[in-house]
Amino acid sequence: MHHPSLALARSLRRVGALGGLTAAAVAVAVATAGPAAAHADVEAEGARALDRNVALTFHAESESGSAGISKLEVVLPKGIAPGDVTYKEGPDGWKLTPTDRGYTVSGPKLAVGEDAEYVVTVRQLPDAKSLVFKTVQSYSDGKVDRWIEVDDTSGSDGHGHGNPAPRLDLKPAAPGAEPVSPSPTEEPTTAAPSSDAAAGEPKTSTSTPAAEPVSNNAEGDDGMPIGVPVGIAASVLVLGGGAWWLHSRRSGA
Repeated sequence: MHHPSLALARSLRRVGALGGLTAAAVAVAVATAGPAAAHADVEAEGARALDRNVALTFHAESESGSAGISKLEVVLPKGIAPGDVTYKEGPDGWKLTPTDRGYTVSGPKLAVGEDAEYVVTVRQLPDAKSLVFKTVQSYSDGKVDRWIEVDDTSGSDGHGHGNPAPRLDLKPAAPGAEPVSPSPTEEPTTAAPSSDAAAGEPKTSTSTPAAEPVSNNAEGDDGMPIGVPVGIAASVLVLGGGAWWLHSRRSGA
């Protein structure tokens, strides 16, 4: 006959053993799981190539446990100019600033651990199968996350390993869709080239030549050089003076 106290002791030991196994299993699972991989992405439900006025939603996860996100810098893919992008909504106090290669969205730092999400409108999507938006994510303490890797390998596991750039896959363009005229930032200068330049010839000056200075050899109104009458007058004076001198000398004699 078993004593009741001994049976109770054995039961408690079994519960303790099971509890120890459960705790160990949980510890192993936590140790092997590792931190969740952060990422940045872009979404536009049902987006097609050559669609106009498309809203793109960008989401960037925070990886810092001590600082907040303060800026996102985006490099636009080929076919989208900075002037084609307008800011729609985002964190309080944030604004969009165009750059040479894309734009930045920045403002007061977000709370520690808070993800950044904002929406922009694109004038028209290019005729492409996918678009990559390389993004540099800055924190208030100077730390930077670079979501710039472009992985075209079909065997990618898609679990966010590495630092992949946000990528948007597009459906084929709708029938009859056509590209709109380039944005103002991409248009050439409005000055029309001259006909000479268009023909590949150097441009000749069409301005009126400056008047030449008047010289001593300039012609008078009658076409005769001014020097001719001046010379005749001088000769007459010389001859007249010589005749007067000769007449005076003879009279004195």
